[in-house]
Amino acid sequence: MKRFYRMLGIGWLSFGLLLAGCSQNEPEQTGFPEEESAAESLIWLLPEQDRRAETFASGLCVLTGDEPLPDEAVSAEAAAVFSLEDHRVILQKHTFERLYPASITKVMTALIAIRHGDLQEKVTVGQEAVITEAGATLCHINPGDTLTLEQLLYGLMIPSGNDAGAVIAVHIAGSMEGFADLMNQEARALGATDTHFVNSHGLHDEQHYTTAYDLYLIFQEALKEPLFRKIIGTASYTAEYTDAQGQVKTQTWNNSNQYITGNQSMPEGLSIIGGKTGTTRAAGSCLIIGSQDSQGDEYVSVILKAENRTKLYEDMTNIIRKVVN
Repeated sequence: MKRFYRMLGIGWLSFGLLLAGCSQNEPEQTGFPEEESAAESLIWLLPEQDRRAETFASGLCVLTGDEPLPDEAVSAEAAAVFSLEDHRVILQKHTFERLYPASITKVMTALIAIRHGDLQEKVTVGQEAVITEAGATLCHINPGDTLTLEQLLYGLMIPSGNDAGAVIAVHIAGSMEGFADLMNQEARALGATDTHFVNSHGLHDEQHYTTAYDLYLIFQEALKEPLFRKIIGTASYTAEYTDAQGQVKTQTWNNSNQYITGNQSMPEGLSIIGGKTGTTRAAGSCLIIGSQDSQGDEYVSVILKAENRTKLYEDMTNIIRKVVN
């Protein structure tokens, strides 16, 4: 069995040395830069009992290599369920494999905007909102439109507007490159050391990647923000704003998460908090959600690179059912 360990950082500006073993059956990684983390180079200097490090990270789920794999029916490339209550890894599959996140990227974009921006500040849309890539999802804002940052966040997360993501990046950091730097700094601060972002929306780039475990780290941090929870749990949102001529415009955006819309049913005993979908040809169909059981305990569940949307929701339902079974 091949075993890896990761350096995890805790906190907004400080880093703590955390050690985590990863999955059994780790696949060969191709298409992404190879790099050895600091933990991987130091871990073999520690005693065996410290290498396993089962209790060192009291606030995070830590993989030891002993977690169960999901059922064979789960065909997605990566899958995991994490308990936020007692920090158990309920199941995992290829949790540390680097994969493309598609629009799940927007979880980090929203987290940075909420923490670094003035939500009521009015933002005038620039040419960065003009996205012509085939298949790109948009919230259909145009250069000259003026919205609040909070409205842009709804446009980012509810219809998965790549145009909103570009506008947020330029507003917060002055450029897409500058915003990506902020994203990567925050990822490292959260311990997401197998993640590298190059944009705020998740449109495909070979250097834009993450892992199921890193997405858990990012998502559980975002859940600490009440506005983030409110947005991802919203089925539809109507934004009223002005266009370049000062005329009032109204748009209603609908959530793409089928658990939120009711097109997919949660397993009995679980309710949905919210989440984020993501789809590109390279990434496949992806989804991360937060859920809650009848005792109020919360969970984060991830599916990456499912074959299609139907398989995505079949796989997600199969893995979150393990919470109550």
